Amino acid sequence: MSEYFIYYASINMVSAVIFGIMLTRDRLSVDRQEKQLKYDRALASFMLYFISDAIWSGVDSGVFPRNPYTVLATDFSNFVLMTAITYNWLRYVMAFEQIPNRNDKKVEAALILPFAVSIVALVATYLVSPGLLIDENMKTTGMFDVFLVVVPYLYLIVMIIYAVRKSRQEDSLLEKKRHLYVGFIPVITVIGGLLQMILMPALPIFCFASTLLMLAFFIQSIEAQVSTDPLTKLNNRGQLVRYASQESNLWMEGHRTFIIMMDINDFKKINDTYGHAEGDKALVILSRTLTNVIRKCSYPIFLGRYGGDEFILIVHPANEEDLNELLTRIRTKVREQCLDQNKPYILSVGIGYDEVQKAEPDAFARSLKRADEKMYQDKERVKQRETAEANH
Repeated sequence: MSEYFIYYASINMVSAVIFGIMLTRDRLSVDRQEKQLKYDRALASFMLYFISDAIWSGVDSGVFPRNPYTVLATDFSNFVLMTAITYNWLRYVMAFEQIPNRNDKKVEAALILPFAVSIVALVATYLVSPGLLIDENMKTTGMFDVFLVVVPYLYLIVMIIYAVRKSRQEDSLLEKKRHLYVGFIPVITVIGGLLQMILMPALPIFCFASTLLMLAFFIQSIEAQVSTDPLTKLNNRGQLVRYASQESNLWMEGHRTFIIMMDINDFKKINDTYGHAEGDKALVILSRTLTNVIRKCSYPIFLGRYGGDEFILIVHPANEEDLNELLTRIRTKVREQCLDQNKPYILSVGIGYDEVQKAEPDAFARSLKRADEKMYQDKERVKQRETAEANH
């Protein structure tokens, strides 16, 4: 039994250390937004649960004194911390999804109420009839298992509702996946706990599932910070450099390679007239339009925010006709988006493109420079055309 305890407890403690590293890294981050604070609380709940579960295995195996009090204390601790995990993750999901009134005192009270009621009900049940929760062999009963999962599952249902509802509001497939991923992470971990409880109590399945999923989430979050523009959710300039440094990304057999530079015409006027918040919304409109348009293309495309209101695409069409068709759709769709959203302005974009010449030294940089110059030439043509139309 001591071998079982060492095995079970070691896995839990390693997971606690891993979560501690994630928590420490997060606490040292300069990002102290509300959702980050909620995320840290969820991490802390996981850590405490792993420590509690390690102690539980010591009691269960007889390494620590095994009596009704220690059995009750460790099982009750696991119950409280399992519920705390799902409660804190629900609060994180609400902050992540920007749920209105989430910090209202009445909302907070409604969220904590199932947690509090379940604790009171568990204590009352034990005081009235201990045998309903712990049998003569000092093992938890089916009723205790019901207490263990009922409130976490209630919180899970609320998380799923929030995630699915928010996902349906998104046009971008990437954003849809992001919302669903955040909402469904605890579902997998609790299912792991349920499998452990029913099938293999001696195997820490919940610990394995939680650690693997949260590690994947943590790595994805770091990658997003490194490679993604926080406003538009597109590739950032650093990711562009990494992409362009790989020759296999620039030269594809059977395809030509074009660099497209574009920015919003009179973007400064939008900021000056409607404020920088509206300017950010204009950038999001263009980024989502670009994302939706290129998703329908059959050839490879890299899309990123170059800086400010400038965007870059590296496209690999079979011919230039496909490229011109893409640019026409972009101009059309960005205008339609402004009309659909009843914006007080209609976005237009300046676009310049250039084909990357493989035989040319420093081909990417030179093509990028020419595309940028052509973009400003296009912007000048647009201004001249608008001036001529105004004069008529």
